[in-house]
Amino acid sequence: MNKNELIAEVADKCDLTKAKAAEALDACIAVISKALSKGDEIRLVGFGTFSVVHRKATEGRNPRTGAVIKIAAANKAKFKAGKALTEVVNKNSKRKAA
Repeated sequence: MNKNELIAEVADKCDLTKAKAAEALDACIAVISKALSKGDEIRLVGFGTFSVVHRKATEGRNPRTGAVIKIAAANKAKFKAGKALTEVVNKNSKRKAA
């Protein structure tokens, strides 16, 4: 599912226009992004938790040349699925596998 398909689904479920659903989705993404940029954590009970983790600087290798390269330290956004989301995903995946 891409962003346009998500917007269409939300618009249908909430009886909104696609424009209003797009505006709401963009606002949610902006709020989450701003909170993460400040180092905050967003917990959506049953869905999951968005957080920021710090990745240390490391050394890697260029796969073409084999030369050692330095990978800079960086903050990364992380998502950990909640229990309810995990259960729904596993329930649906078992149905597809059978």
